[in-house]
Amino acid sequence: MKLKSLLLRYYPPGIMLEYEKSGELKTKSIDLLNLSSSTDVNALVEEIQKAEPLITASRSDQVKLLIQRLQDKLRQHSNHKFYLFKVLRAHILPLTNVALNKSGSCFITGSYDRTCKVWDTASGEELHTLEGHRNVVYAIAFNNPYGDKIATGSFDKTCKLWSAETGKCYHTFRGHTAEIVCLSFNPQSTLVATGSMDTTAKLWDIQNGEEVFTLTGHSAEIISLSFNTLGNRIITGSFDHTVAVWEADTGRKVYTLIGHCAEISSALFNWDCSLILTGSMDKTCMLWDATNGKCVATLTGHDDEILDSCFDYTGKLIATASADGTARVFSAATRKCITKLEGHEGEISKISFNPQGNHLLTGSADKTARIWDAQTGQCLQILEGHTDEIFSCAFNYKGNIIITEKKVDNLY
Repeated sequence: MKLKSLLLRYYPPGIMLEYEKSGELKTKSIDLLNLSSSTDVNALVEEIQKAEPLITASRSDQVKLLIQRLQDKLRQHSNHKFYLFKVLRAHILPLTNVALNKSGSCFITGSYDRTCKVWDTASGEELHTLEGHRNVVYAIAFNNPYGDKIATGSFDKTCKLWSAETGKCYHTFRGHTAEIVCLSFNPQSTLVATGSMDTTAKLWDIQNGEEVFTLTGHSAEIISLSFNTLGNRIITGSFDHTVAVWEADTGRKVYTLIGHCAEISSALFNWDCSLILTGSMDKTCMLWDATNGKCVATLTGHDDEILDSCFDYTGKLIATASADGTARVFSAATRKCITKLEGHEGEISKISFNPQGNHLLTGSADKTARIWDAQTGQCLQILEGHTDEIFSCAFNYKGNIIITEKKVDNLY
């Protein structure tokens, strides 16, 4: 094996190795999830060299430089203050969803007006209007980290694949018998998965536009769907109170996670694919061992439905958002609540960590989004300006841009 190049990956922090084996170019990832601004870089490089034979002594200086750049990136934006710089009146009918590409240079909006629009973040200019659906465009996504394709899922029971650069429609995926409400690209950007009110999920081939598998087994609507970071497994959450884990290359169900006593609101893997987090309308989140499907913890404390939940990029922290107007941060290791985020005056429908993992973003029915210290629970900033409840918000990849979406038709 011959190492060809070293590439930096900022979030989660790590280094991508590009190497040649038997004439074929391959990639391998070195995750640096424990990297902090105080990490001893020399000692870390020595550990990496012992564990990874591709990193020879002649490459050590290059590795040190990459890790130092990662440390600098981790220090950035720690005290960043956000200000309102664009208000976009995006569609003639209410919005359904918003998504950023990896760099944050552009974003997309779905709408009840049956279109998806592509926007330039810096200028606010509309780049493309993706037209062709015959009903509400509800689920939207970029194929990050590439960002050259967009998938749209609609109440017209179809999913469409588009060019992000030209707005051209590559494929229309037909086969569902009810509304498509969630979708996701696999990390390799070879498949799109769609979840539907018809109780099934489907996998589609991006190249030829053909259906690869139908995932059947749920007895009610599928409302949450995502791949793990390896792309070999997919998770589906349903109104039947269960979550199912499937093999992406065969469509076989690996196991069903049974334990919640109400509808599932969110389901996702952590970065290293060892844990699964599920949120439910039963006011709890559950943590599961991804290798055997066994429940390892139930996270309690909320007084109302869990509307959203997430891991930070390292998988060490878990955040939950509830209809009770509060959010909580838990340790994934101890399963204990670290802090409670209090201050919103309405339900919190969305929560996410910034890429650095030290701040949280929440969007609420009280018409505000808030930035919080993930360790102390202190509210660092209130983002005001919307005139209706916020139901979607997100950081960009660098953590220096936030996009928020309200229920009617404006974007901030």
